[in-house]
Formats: sequence, structure tokens, C-alpha cells
Amino acid sequence: MMTTSSDLGGYRILDEPYYLETGGEAVVFEAACHARLPVMLKGPTGCGKTRFVEHMAWRLKRSLITVACHEDLFASDLVGRYLLKDDETVWMDGPLTQAVRGGAICYLDEIVEARKDTTVVVHPLTDNRRRLSIDKTGECIPAHPDFMMVISYNPGYQSILKDLKPSTRQRFVALEFDYPARDQEAEIVAHEGRLDTQSALKLVTLAGKIRNIREQGLTEGASTRLLIHAARLLAQGVPERQALRTAICLPLSDDERLLETLDDLIEDVF
Repeated sequence: MMTTSSDLGGYRILDEPYYLETGGEAVVFEAACHARLPVMLKGPTGCGKTRFVEHMAWRLKRSLITVACHEDLFASDLVGRYLLKDDETVWMDGPLTQAVRGGAICYLDEIVEARKDTTVVVHPLTDNRRRLSIDKTGECIPAHPDFMMVISYNPGYQSILKDLKPSTRQRFVALEFDYPARDQEAEIVAHEGRLDTQSALKLVTLAGKIRNIREQGLTEGASTRLLIHAARLLAQGVPERQALRTAICLPLSDDERLLETLDDLIEDVF
């Protein structure tokens, strides 16, 4: 018995997600969508890639199915599998198959974390074929006209063991993301963190100083996401030093010497 899921109403984003465009990325994404081209988003952790996809799904009135990739993600997790239900074996579509059938945006977040043999399942969906083959059911499903494939990854974590194969990369058009310019980032932090603009500017200034000391042992700089967390704590009345240490310093490092350096930067700015 086969059970499919083409009703994607539960994946529709009804309220506009806040997103501040920084460089024409929305126009390019929309053009790629209409041209039925797959899109790859490149950028550091917490810079707004996922929020951008959510905003574009709302803007284009498309359902959005998001998959957080990890090293134990198998092709069957994306495509689907047979399950026992009421003493009967039934086929259940996975998230990728649901998107292909129903015409949703399928977003594979941090795709480099997935197994190499898993990522190749998207290849026939990212060229002129636009179809998904399911070996276990014998189906070959043509993608719905509204289906769109979007992936993201963080180039800062690239290594020989964790990188996209050229055969995968060259199937996508790429949009590069980075932390916004100072005033734009402050506007985002103020809006999302429900904080006054002057305090948001100080948070962004602190983030800039932290991003400049990455060579001292930080894997990543302070992300816009962390600044928003700090802003929300401040807006709730958490003391300044405690809010900054809790939301920014401790998530970035466990090294005591590095934490002392971060505390010194907070002292400089605040």
C-alpha cells in the first residue's frame, strides 16, 4: 500500500518573516525560481540564510519544507520508506518527495553535514530532468512545476572531508551571504531584538571587534543571531554584562583565556 502527501498546506508560511535585503539577493532568487533553477546559499552561521529562504517562500507563496542535514541523514530519510501501520506495510513519502509531488521549496540546510551518498539523490532534480526516482516503489516522479531545490552551507567549515563535490556544486546558482553592513545589522538587531537603535549599534560594534579576533582561536565570529539573543535578554531587563556573556561569549568559546579577551572587548564597548 502506498501513502503519499501532496497537501502541503501545513508548510505554507502565512505571516511575513522579517528580512532586510542587503544586495539584490531577493531579485536573483525570484528569477531563479521562475527559471526553475536550483539555488545554493553560502555564508557563515547565523547571518540570515534560513530567514531569507523563509521570506522568499512567503513572498512567492510557496510551501517550504526544511531539512536540517546531519551525518546520519540517509537517502531514505529524504525520499521515504516503507513502514508498518495497522499490520500493513505502507509507503510514506519523505520530505523531498513531498516537495517534488506538491510543488514546494525543499531547503536542505547545511548540506555538507549529510552523507555523500545522500546528496546525490538531488542530482536528477537539479538539471533538465527534474525528476525523482524511487527504487523501492519503482516510481519516476516528474517534479511539480513549482518545485524548487535550495541548499545552504557554511564555507568556513569546509575541509577535505566536508565539502560539496564539484558535480553537486555546479548544478546550482549561488548566492553569497555575509554579515550585513553596520547600520543594516543594527536595524535588524533592533527590530528582531526589540531594542533601541543606540544599544543595537553598540552590540554590532562589539560583534565587529569579536569578528576581528578570529585568528586567536574562534571558529566563527559573533553572528547576527547571537546579537539578537543578547538584545532580547537586554530588552527583558537582564543586566548588561550578564546578558552579553550569556548570549554571546559563552556560546562562542569554552576557553578561559579567550573568554577573558571577550570580556575585555565588552568593557571597551560598553
